[in-house]
Amino acid sequence: MFKDRTDAAQQLSQRLRHYRGQHPLVLAIPRGAVPIAHVLAAALDGDLDVVLVHKLCAPFEPEVAIGAIDETGRTWLAPHAHAMGATPAYIQAERQRQLHVLHDRRLRCSAIRSPISATGRLVIVVDDGMATGATMMAALQALRERHPARLVCATPVASSNAS
Repeated sequence: MFKDRTDAAQQLSQRLRHYRGQHPLVLAIPRGAVPIAHVLAAALDGDLDVVLVHKLCAPFEPEVAIGAIDETGRTWLAPHAHAMGATPAYIQAERQRQLHVLHDRRLRCSAIRSPISATGRLVIVVDDGMATGATMMAALQALRERHPARLVCATPVASSNAS
């Protein structure tokens, strides 16, 4: 379907071309979405930034998301979290571990420049793919608190199981 992330981004930018001229704020979910968001922001004449969220890993299965957390600590849990063996104590410990990761990422990002405000803007949130949709859900929840004029989810690929 796609040769690489650049090809995926170019194809996605064609699907979103109706946003060109509206000066969107294109927010990437690091790390994988940054190259895609870079292409989108350029194609749509928008600003580029990141939204910091991280998946909460399932016990004994770190590749499986049971939810996600944003940098303020707001957490989205998947309906299957407890069925995967995630106890309240495990979830709290995983939240703290991922908050530490997000804090480190924010320090690195803030050293470059301050975040761009989403208030009143058309905001396009980009991920490189959605398996469970957990990080996208957390990102969208976090961004709603920043009062964008419009919020758009964009990804070149998604599982049929994504929320």
